[in-house]
Amino acid sequence: MRIRFYAACISLFVALYGYSCTNLIVGKNASADGSVIVSYSADDFGSFGFLRHYPAAKHAKGTTRSVYEWETNNYLGEIDEVEETYNVIGNMNEHQLTITETTFGGRPELVDSTGLLDYGSLMYITLQRAKTARKAIEVMTDLINKYGYNSGGESFTIADKNEAWIMELIGKGPGRKGAVWVAVRVPDDCVSAHANHSRIRKFPLKDKENCIYSKDVISFAREKGYYDGKKDSDFSFSDAYAPADFGALRFCEARVWSFFNKCVDGMDKFLPYASGENLNAEPMPLFVKPKRKLSVQDIKDMMRDHYEGTPFALDNDPGKGPFDAPYRPTPLTWEVDGKTYFNERPIGTQQSAFVMVAQMRHWLPDFVGGVLWFGCDDANMIAFTPVYCCTNIVPECYSEKVADALNFSFKSAFWVCNWVSNTVYYRYNQLFEELKTVRDRLETDYNNLQDKTEREAMIIAGPEGKKEKEARKYLTAYTNRTAMGMLYQWMELGKYLMVKYNDGGVRPEKDGKFVTTPGGYGAPLIRPGYPEHYRREIVKATGTRFEVK
Repeated sequence: MRIRFYAACISLFVALYGYSCTNLIVGKNASADGSVIVSYSADDFGSFGFLRHYPAAKHAKGTTRSVYEWETNNYLGEIDEVEETYNVIGNMNEHQLTITETTFGGRPELVDSTGLLDYGSLMYITLQRAKTARKAIEVMTDLINKYGYNSGGESFTIADKNEAWIMELIGKGPGRKGAVWVAVRVPDDCVSAHANHSRIRKFPLKDKENCIYSKDVISFAREKGYYDGKKDSDFSFSDAYAPADFGALRFCEARVWSFFNKCVDGMDKFLPYASGENLNAEPMPLFVKPKRKLSVQDIKDMMRDHYEGTPFALDNDPGKGPFDAPYRPTPLTWEVDGKTYFNERPIGTQQSAFVMVAQMRHWLPDFVGGVLWFGCDDANMIAFTPVYCCTNIVPECYSEKVADALNFSFKSAFWVCNWVSNTVYYRYNQLFEELKTVRDRLETDYNNLQDKTEREAMIIAGPEGKKEKEARKYLTAYTNRTAMGMLYQWMELGKYLMVKYNDGGVRPEKDGKFVTTPGGYGAPLIRPGYPEHYRREIVKATGTRFEVK
């Protein structure tokens, strides 16, 4: 395979691959239980994962609010506050509205450094101000038109209990307020995804029910020389504002391909595109109709995907190391003898600060209908715990108050989960099943308790929701209890792994207990050494050097 890297591709690496996220989207008629489902991994090496919270509030007329950049927490300025803001927990508000994103960067000359709003502050401010996805699109674009937008190109997932939209947006360049954008509704019986590359190409110009766009999205592209087609109907947002290169396809679209490949048959025809082998190959559709309905658990598991069973699988090259790890060190590209090579970039990745799966249900009252299944660190290595959208007290283990990126604490889920993950990574095929057993047991318990918990909350709320406030307290307490219970289980798992697998050995067990000598000491360790396939690699590389004579 011949790999072509352009100067634009290099700038794309800098802009994107420190901030590489994945969104999976399931329409309500494509889900097993009728919920709208959205997933999000906030993938950024060095970032600290925690659960954000903005309490509901009333504000006096004339009040302003401070804006801080999401990635740096740097102060950006002040904007007018609205009279009422809603409770926001993570990326969902109390009305079951969810907003997530992936950065595609796009044309760098369109970043307006004079704008007041970055993509992160835009999401969280909008969650505090909108009840529905359509209203959120209106709020986001109004804010940008008034205050300016200072980030690169973004793909936003904007979903509520009834529908899901993908909105792609990019600025107009220095000193020019506003943005060009298009929003397309995902059909209720379909699934979609985006992963750091613009995915909206041609869009229906006259279908206002399912497609909304800025009035100048095409004329601006013509003005800048990004599009010179004769017909507006042939215009492609992605091609104009984020031309594809190898990195955009292999590192980004390949993740979408992997999700679609599990949902529909016939995805092999898109391999030339997703692999980056042919930039002019047929691109994937924006959404597909799955061959079976997907559950919330299906999406949790998909966020753990490492391209297993596909041409991009990570289990058939020396990069897997002696212990068959489906992970590769960053950066994505590396050099040997002046030539550039790359690592695969799957959905599941070690640099995730947090991962979430949002479940939004139209047939339930909002306070119980919206659940944010949340976890800090790599989705493959954590158990998602339920966070109800009415939650107004952040579990201590998910709080930014107990730790940060520079300060470790055993009270922090981010640090405890990373501690356990990094214990497992380096002997993956020996230790992972231990972690998976605990992970799956906890998630099964949470899934089985969901219906009972929600029925009890509805009983507490009573007829016509007269005691909804008490039900909210009940669900907030449940949210906190499960999160802290997970932390305890992960602490115990970490201690167990340290004892059992210390120094490369394996402490023998029987009936769930470590074996001891008659005198009460630990039995001699089993010392498995390298797996058989890796021993053969050593012999192949060294010949008779280490042969015992």
